[in-house]
Amino acid sequence: MADRPHDPDEPRVAVADDDPPAGGSHRKVRNEDSGFWRELPVLVVVALIVAILIKTFLVQAFYIPSESMEPTLQRGDRVLVCRICTHFSSVHRGDVIVFSDPQPGPDQGRGAIGGFLHWLAEGIGVAQPENPDFIKRVIGLPGDTVEIHRGVVFVDGERLDEPYLDPETDTRSFPKRTIPDGMLYVLGDNRLHSGDSRFEPPSGVGLVPIDKVIGKAFVKVWPPDRWGWL
Repeated sequence: MADRPHDPDEPRVAVADDDPPAGGSHRKVRNEDSGFWRELPVLVVVALIVAILIKTFLVQAFYIPSESMEPTLQRGDRVLVCRICTHFSSVHRGDVIVFSDPQPGPDQGRGAIGGFLHWLAEGIGVAQPENPDFIKRVIGLPGDTVEIHRGVVFVDGERLDEPYLDPETDTRSFPKRTIPDGMLYVLGDNRLHSGDSRFEPPSGVGLVPIDKVIGKAFVKVWPPDRWGWL
């Protein structure tokens, strides 16, 4: 039978092909998978850079290794420290601060590249700092006169109210001391078990240079049942 001539005014009907070329859908999945794996290293590097920048300039978590700040902070607690806070506001009496060792050990001599790699490893949490960090409470500011008489602290002749102290009372006395410019006088809340500004190294930390302050601790985040603001 001869084909019927096509009427130019008659609409054409497109016939869908239900059978796409073999392997087309599989090729698309493979392309998406390979794209993901190609992008993954970039995503990991970006995440690491963001984490290091946050740790270096904004907020850092610190582990409490000793009982020197009990009962405020117990051994094993973890706190968040605001690093940027000290750039926008001064340190105040009563602040709980984290600071680097005022008497650091000798440089390990890693060189520029080795030092950068160690800093990078610290940033991602796979290396320990060369020198320990400390956490104490600020008691004396530059220009203050601090005296401890039978465990009671006086700043500029006025008794300091300290409701945060450990119930185990320290009754030792320490002579009057005027705090020089650029320095802080810090104490632990557990006075019987704290190597602080009452003692010079190696028994304590002595006075702390303000430029050694890493940041202010502002919240306990671990364990969950001890969560709370400082």
